[in-house]
Amino acid sequence: MLRGEINVRFEEDDFGWLPLPDEALYGIHTRRSADNLSFSGRMLRDYPEYVEALALVKKAAARANARIGAIPDEIAGAIEQACDAIVEGNHREQFIVDVFHGGGGTGVNMNINEVAANLANERLGGRRGVYAPVHPIDHVNASQSTSDVCHTAMRIAIVRTAAPLERALAELIRMMDGKAEEFASVPTIARTCLQDGLAVPLGTLFSACAQALRRRDAELARAVNALHAVNLGGTVIGTGTGAPAEYRDSVVGTLCEVSGLPLSLRDNLYDAAQHIDDLAQVAAQLELLCGILIKISKDLRLLSSGPEAGFGEIRLPAIQAGSSFFPGKVNPVVPETVIQCCFQVIGLTRSVQAALEHGELNLNVWEGMAGANVLDALRMLERAVRLFGERCVAGIAADEERCRALSRTWIPVVTELRDRYGYGQVSRWLKQETREQILKRYES
Repeated sequence: MLRGEINVRFEEDDFGWLPLPDEALYGIHTRRSADNLSFSGRMLRDYPEYVEALALVKKAAARANARIGAIPDEIAGAIEQACDAIVEGNHREQFIVDVFHGGGGTGVNMNINEVAANLANERLGGRRGVYAPVHPIDHVNASQSTSDVCHTAMRIAIVRTAAPLERALAELIRMMDGKAEEFASVPTIARTCLQDGLAVPLGTLFSACAQALRRRDAELARAVNALHAVNLGGTVIGTGTGAPAEYRDSVVGTLCEVSGLPLSLRDNLYDAAQHIDDLAQVAAQLELLCGILIKISKDLRLLSSGPEAGFGEIRLPAIQAGSSFFPGKVNPVVPETVIQCCFQVIGLTRSVQAALEHGELNLNVWEGMAGANVLDALRMLERAVRLFGERCVAGIAADEERCRALSRTWIPVVTELRDRYGYGQVSRWLKQETREQILKRYES
């Protein structure tokens, strides 16, 4: 029907009739969730990795259901085609539920169910909103529940989203190793408690940074790898209720077929429904990575301070004006950007920990929020790490004259004298002789 300039259709549920745009692929359940539960401004469509993973789960479920005769082959084929279109990036605007909402993710599951059903019906000659011959629950959601669909899809999404961050980390490590080699012959001063210490090669700072990042990358990869274990087939709280045994035995293998990922079934499906410590472990590793990135960024900021009144041992690339007041001033904007990104990510990871702790009894209803925050953290860190490498680390230069001068300051001199003559002797000289006399002993 026509209302003003908008063509609408009406759909009915237990709460009455609701008008929907005639072109909408989503249905009444999605619309009610969007109307009643939206607050964050972050819609499901803003998480394409999650949308694609949901479509892969629905495709695998349709294929597994058809193989055991739970749904007709024709309907399963239409659902698979619909899911393929979603995976290819089409119809993204149709995923309108808030990614954060009550109900343990029901709105997300119904959104993908309704979009896939309407697309499948159109392929079979039906109309949007009629849900015949393909029904969003009886067919698209056959042998599934929100509990296992969203759990599984979120882990696929995180595994795929982590890959670009891991590549960016590998490149940053390569750059740090390169700087370690480049500055291996540049002597400078090490500091403890921000006080002068030993003379060391400048490259040692960068080799240590590379090793710390390498360790964090390995631990993050280990945590992400654990997400390959999913609970598809567990349906409601891990019981498997509503899913035939033949389906439960095959659906994860089918999902491996359609996703290309080496997935496996969780050892205990009741555990999977209740505890999200696998997500919290990824979040914890991201927080530890942030700790290292903050420390490295602060060190580069300190070592580049000046140019005349600071440490001045290194020069960071000048990529933009640093001040609206001081002409020619250049600030360490990239390290400061990385630090702020890490602050934000740490906030996200703390909410994942809260979601783990506040799960109750047989189902953790906060899993969707936890997973979305992990996705946000991964995406932000990937961009920040790539920026850090390309716009900062790659262009770091050493002020060799400044570094060599610092390497010959008082404490390094005293330390070298101790190595030559012993701690006791040098201590007596420090009490009995002037600085100039001691320097003469050093130079002799």
